[in-house]
Amino acid sequence: MTLLGRILKNRRAGDTHTAWNLPNLHAPGHLTLTSRHFRDGEPIPRAHCAKTIGGEDLSPHLSWTEPPAGTAALLLVVEDIDVPIAKPAVHCLALIDPSHAHLDPGALHARQPATGVRLLRSTIGRGYHGPAPIEGHGPHRYIFQLFALADPGLGHPAPERARPRTLLPAVPAPVLARGRLTGTFER
Repeated sequence: MTLLGRILKNRRAGDTHTAWNLPNLHAPGHLTLTSRHFRDGEPIPRAHCAKTIGGEDLSPHLSWTEPPAGTAALLLVVEDIDVPIAKPAVHCLALIDPSHAHLDPGALHARQPATGVRLLRSTIGRGYHGPAPIEGHGPHRYIFQLFALADPGLGHPAPERARPRTLLPAVPAPVLARGRLTGTFER
């Protein structure tokens, strides 16, 4: 596996196609997104990584500053921007009730999400899927992005079945505020 990582070392999706850069998800306001488990730019602890690499697939604690008045829903998007494919891999996509100010560890579990969390389809499946980069590929950046939506609808007739790359560009504007937190992981 290390050989494959070295062969693909210079192939990375990049941040051009992240949710953060979609025109409909730009926002005038700012949310501060933090975690008790890692700081911005720091490694994500193994417990929050995929089971396939010895982790627990436990979504990390996340907290954020109060969203602006008029927020109808919070949209959480977690993307790996260093996968060796054309676009970032979505590791989690969820709608969160705006009354929440944080998510406890494990709140994004596919079978038992926290109250007020609606899990949508990601690149990998439903729920949180922790980091599991190719061994030897180098560090991967996992961008946790939170968007305060004015419209609770997602602009798609069947959001639970929609693929992330179809759903995210359809989210109706305006987005009132947004914030992001980057964690890293390398094998």
